[in-house]
Amino acid sequence: MTEENLESEASAPIESTEPIEATAPEEKFDVIYSCLRCGTNVPNSELSRLPEIKCICGFRVFTKVRAPIVKSIKAI
Repeated sequence: MTEENLESEASAPIESTEPIEATAPEEKFDVIYSCLRCGTNVPNSELSRLPEIKCICGFRVFTKVRAPIVKSIKAI
């Protein structure tokens, strides 16, 4: 009798209402870069749209802006 239940459960199709990708929330962190010459803050999404990585002032060197969160670690 248990074999019949296992066979009926195995043959029953599993119905899913949403795909797996839609159920998992995506976290997008927008990285912000700063021009080394003029200090203009530029998000990563804007830099990826441009054909070349260049600031509005023409400088091509950027630094990554750190998050304002300070992490403290307890000593052992």
